[in-house]
Amino acid sequence: MSKKSLIKLLKIILPLGIGIFLIYYSLSSATAQERATLWENIKLANPWYVLLSLFFGVLSHLSRAYRWKYLLEPMSYQTGLANRFMAVMAAYLANLGIPRSGELLRGALMTTYEEVPFEKAFGTIISERLADFIMLLSLVAIALISQTDLLLQYFAERNINPLYTLIVLVALVAMIFIGFRLIKRAKSGILLRIKNIAAGLVEGMLSILKMKQKWAFIAHTLFIWVMYVAMFWIIKFTIPEIAAAPFSVILAAFIIGSFSISVTNGGIGVYPIAIGALFVFFGFSKEGGEAFGWIIWGSQTLLVVVLGALSFLLLPLLNRNR
Repeated sequence: MSKKSLIKLLKIILPLGIGIFLIYYSLSSATAQERATLWENIKLANPWYVLLSLFFGVLSHLSRAYRWKYLLEPMSYQTGLANRFMAVMAAYLANLGIPRSGELLRGALMTTYEEVPFEKAFGTIISERLADFIMLLSLVAIALISQTDLLLQYFAERNINPLYTLIVLVALVAMIFIGFRLIKRAKSGILLRIKNIAAGLVEGMLSILKMKQKWAFIAHTLFIWVMYVAMFWIIKFTIPEIAAAPFSVILAAFIIGSFSISVTNGGIGVYPIAIGALFVFFGFSKEGGEAFGWIIWGSQTLLVVVLGALSFLLLPLLNRNR
């Protein structure tokens, strides 16, 4: 096996292995009573609230697929909602197996089934992610304002600093800008090829500034994140103890979950533990908090697996005449 293949394999196996280890460690370190209580909380969860959470999740995914057209239209690409939705769900499923691969797959599917050049499709996805990152930072600001002292203490005890994410983003933007400046001067060779690809990528990214329906894009962005929070918040009613948690605590848990989900493949292992730790910090039981984490993570992951698998199956069938 070549070094390059080994690195690719490790990128898949290591996050998955960490997640599985954390699940084992979490369950093995708990007492028999704690495990029994955790399982009892999960079994007694009201399925109607879980279904409502899944409904909110589907609405957010549909809205994301619909919003995408506002970024593609300025480049004169008319794409079908069904293809955009299935590309989004297939991308989410890919991220469960190979972290960060979903965005590349989304662009590739648009190229395959809608004839949108990959670099332009990928550029729109970068712009979309930037808008989502701004929304996440806004929620972090709201949570910090409502629970400033407690959240700062929680971050300090666990060496979590959301500011690092912002610093990394700024650094990446600076590196991309410098790279584009260097490539722009290319006249021949591989740099010229990169220059042509980069031009398409920039066109896709700048499509957010050329949208005719900016307010519709903003409305969908707000709706997507309202649905994210709603599908998370409604799960609190499945755990009697957590049902009494104020919205500020639920929002804090949502943010912690959002940051932790990128540590392993789809947040496996990490997500429920991080959610449970935050609820413990706010005075709730570890069993109740982790049960909450397992229910929201398990239900939404199952949704992604089912819709993502169907998308992989249906995309070639529905586009067989292309």
